[in-house]
Amino acid sequence: MQIPLQITYRDFEHSEALDTRIREKAAKLDEFHHNVMSCRVTVEEVQRHSQRGKQFCVRLDIKVPQHEIAINRDHHTDVYVALRDAFAAAYRKLEDTVRQQRREVKAHDVPTRGVVAKLFPEERYGFITGPYGNEYYFSPENVTESSFEQLEIGMPVQFLEDIAGDGRQAKRITTGKHASS
Repeated sequence: MQIPLQITYRDFEHSEALDTRIREKAAKLDEFHHNVMSCRVTVEEVQRHSQRGKQFCVRLDIKVPQHEIAINRDHHTDVYVALRDAFAAAYRKLEDTVRQQRREVKAHDVPTRGVVAKLFPEERYGFITGPYGNEYYFSPENVTESSFEQLEIGMPVQFLEDIAGDGRQAKRITTGKHASS
């Protein structure tokens, strides 16, 4: 870390054991991101409640180049569990940040809108016409919402385009409010 670790306690007494645990967990941040610039940890006792006992909140503010990660883990009765959960969330966020920076984040397919053009119920397949007039083959296994039997010619659908051995194919076909809008 370029800036030393900052630890703040609010509404309860400082603990050397907790300090040690925080420092151990903060040291592991460098394993998840090679260039952690700073880390601020705030541990707070909140909402003393007669029936639930003590509640703890752990907040982390971590800075890496071009990103700031803020984590809140609220209201756990064990401060060490709240701390563990907060750092676990921070590690996941740092991994996601590294993936984004390396452009390893998977791009999700964008559904295409179309209409059911042809149905062959006895043979168990049909065709969808896409927005540019392309036809896409589909079978009952490709219908994810509703069922093959509920499809009708002219029904609006959404689907993912795929190129199969014999040509264009529609997969993950859905009907309903999103298909027609």
